[in-house]
Amino acid sequence: MRRIKGPFQTGLFYLIWHESVSTLKFVLVVYGDPQSSQSPYTALRFAQAALAAGHTIPLVFFYHNGGLCGLETAIPPQDEPLILNQWQALADNHGTELVVCVGSALRRGIADTQEAKRHNTHPNLHAAFRLGGLGELVSAGALSDRLITFAD
Repeated sequence: MRRIKGPFQTGLFYLIWHESVSTLKFVLVVYGDPQSSQSPYTALRFAQAALAAGHTIPLVFFYHNGGLCGLETAIPPQDEPLILNQWQALADNHGTELVVCVGSALRRGIADTQEAKRHNTHPNLHAAFRLGGLGELVSAGALSDRLITFAD
């Protein structure tokens, strides 16, 4: 086994893999609300470290309160970073799909254009994100080397 140090110096971000595996495909699941949980930030830092180490992350799935990460109208206090922009940069730079569970989103008042029309409301899902179902998470997980959950 070989230990590769990522750009972050904390223990969680040391990626370990066997010599025979050059890159891994990770799928991430984020459960936490960006306003009251550390899990979206931890997931983002893990994703950045994994991508910097040469791994791939084709999908990040936001489930339960994690769906609030894609809320376009969220305005955090001035002293807190807007994690939405950081997720968007990750998606733009690495082709990672950001998928919010459609059931979780609708329960929390988050809708894309299609769902907003269907429910006669305004869309508020950020353009970097899209709605998807649990079947998509299962499929992505089956095609990945590792599925990692970030929750409180």
